[in-house]
Amino acid sequence: MTEPVVLVDRATPGLVVLTLNRPEAMNALSVALMAELTRQIDAAAADASVRVLLLAGAGRAFCAGLDLKEIGAGRSRLGGGELGVAEHDPVAALERFDGPIIGAIQGAAVTGGFELALACDVLLASPAARFADTHARIGIAPGWGLSQKLSRAIGPYRAREVSFTGNWVSAEQAAAWGFVNRVVPAEQLMPQARALAADMLSTVPEMLRHYKAVIRDGYALPYGEAMQLERQRGRTHNARVAADAVESRREAVRERNRGG
Repeated sequence: MTEPVVLVDRATPGLVVLTLNRPEAMNALSVALMAELTRQIDAAAADASVRVLLLAGAGRAFCAGLDLKEIGAGRSRLGGGELGVAEHDPVAALERFDGPIIGAIQGAAVTGGFELALACDVLLASPAARFADTHARIGIAPGWGLSQKLSRAIGPYRAREVSFTGNWVSAEQAAAWGFVNRVVPAEQLMPQARALAADMLSTVPEMLRHYKAVIRDGYALPYGEAMQLERQRGRTHNARVAADAVESRREAVRERNRGG
């Protein structure tokens, strides 16, 4: 029986874990993998019970990027061909998911795989994780946001070095530069990613969507406009919040802090 190219774990209520499952190819993004990953992300987005998404890779790599063997053999095309259509665009699908997305990066995340990682909201990495942008070496232009997201995450000077050379960025360097939240022992990567998801799931459900949207939308604006956006959305949201709900939640927060 053929193994699925994406493993789906829904064991924890509110959480969907999607694992890229082409370990023999370092989880390179074939057309089949991109189509199935996009389908599963959209299925999670359409399910109101799913509040957090966790993305991982099977084997020793997170994702080696586009399947260049498939492209080189003429089985897929760039631009306006198979790789340019919505049903084969997992990064666009991740952008449609309105809850937090955690990336668990256990190995190499290269070019398109790097872009998948940058489409997540929080990244945890094992010491073996490493990142590279090889667009300039392969001769394929980025289309999933790497040229814009990386410079905003680590600054244009560092981003230019990464993208103009194709050199590796280690997990420790990525954490020091700020696009990886933290580096954890390999055997703790998935347990800590799941624990982080559990922390997120313990918050007020609608706040995950509200907070993600206001951070995302405000980051795209000048500071003054972003502050105005926060105030406007905050007033609209807070007008619907009952005082007794705030009090009960305040007690829950105090109890949690005492336990910590």
